[in-house]
Amino acid sequence: MLTFASMKTAFLIAAPTSGSGKTTIARGLMALLTQRGYKVQPFKCGPDYIDTKFHAAVCGRPSINLDTFMATEQHVSELFARYGQDADVCVVEGMMGLFDGFDRDCGSSAEIARALDIPVVLVVDAKSAAYSMAPLLQGFVNFRKDIRIAGVIYNRVGSERHRQLLQQVSDDLGIRCFGFVPKRAELEQGSRYLGLDFSTKVDSTALVRLLEQHVDWQALLTLSVRSPRTPRLKPSDSSSETFGLRALIARNDDAFSFLYQETLDAFQSVRFFNPEQDVPSFQDVDLLYLPGGYPEKHLEPLVSNAACRQAIKTFAEQGGRIVAECGGMMYLCQSIVSDAGTFPMCGVLPYTITARTSDRKLTLGYRRFVLNGRELRGHEFHYTQFLGDVPQSHCQVYNAQGTPVPTPVFCYKNVLASYTHLYTI
Repeated sequence: MLTFASMKTAFLIAAPTSGSGKTTIARGLMALLTQRGYKVQPFKCGPDYIDTKFHAAVCGRPSINLDTFMATEQHVSELFARYGQDADVCVVEGMMGLFDGFDRDCGSSAEIARALDIPVVLVVDAKSAAYSMAPLLQGFVNFRKDIRIAGVIYNRVGSERHRQLLQQVSDDLGIRCFGFVPKRAELEQGSRYLGLDFSTKVDSTALVRLLEQHVDWQALLTLSVRSPRTPRLKPSDSSSETFGLRALIARNDDAFSFLYQETLDAFQSVRFFNPEQDVPSFQDVDLLYLPGGYPEKHLEPLVSNAACRQAIKTFAEQGGRIVAECGGMMYLCQSIVSDAGTFPMCGVLPYTITARTSDRKLTLGYRRFVLNGRELRGHEFHYTQFLGDVPQSHCQVYNAQGTPVPTPVFCYKNVLASYTHLYTI
């Protein structure tokens, strides 16, 4: 039986809108608490692979995704209990605005907070407002009575006078203020290529110092202790077929890096290889897993390792089991075209992907489809496209609202490949 009894603190960092600074504040608090000697377990609402990398970097332990489209609320609660059972503090970073979901507030950060029965700390971008924050915050606090908003952190505060005006908002509404974070240009996130640029990392030391000075983190911990009505939970029987399998997984820092920790933990054993440098051995391997990432940014080194590409093609042709998602699917294709030319890939799938700037088109959203009687769920987020017509799909893919989408799913021998990042494989 898993319980939350050993957790001293748990809270969710959310915001009224995207771009309010919740990622910076969440990561800063994780780093601060870790440096203070707490064992911090990070979580991320939604399917984001990139914020979890920053969480893991500052906490020293993997960050876990919590998503109520791709999994049930019960399963999300069990993940929270399982991975947080030995932690002192569990910090959950929300996604988008607090109530933004795939269907109104379904699948939102608020739904995660309600399912876990943990309080919410709102990070509010106050740079262009003062007392107008009052109706905004009052609306968020009173919108859903089953969402416990513990207080607010005002971000991008411009001056002492600005801070005083914001304090009046909290005083008049009776909303606890945990801090006023001043505006600092050096702490702003850079532009993102499908997420945070891996090469643009905020100095955690400076961020921690800033939060220590301007956020009452000790009060936040005191007020965010879990409700005593938390149920006792036990691990669920996962629908994943990965249990008991020995997996060989492509991984490097950028080209193949979008992995859910829960998926890795489900395998009986895991070995990694770098397609830019290694030639994989498939001895004692039940599954080759090619996860997503940015292979279009690593075309020359991928082409240079021809032995790796040939080994994977041979494995596929001989009936080896392969799951390839997004960037992994691109790697299995005949070639990838970029502004620099055409680059041959593994040639398992007879398609060409274009990563040319002129062909960039954002495709994103939740996805679900039925394969061999089993429903698979995941998400899609990419700018690359198939060159020419979209190939025929093995099955129909739908978005979260049940509308058909043209995303193809390929089944070739024992290969399953798609632009969809699967939650369980």
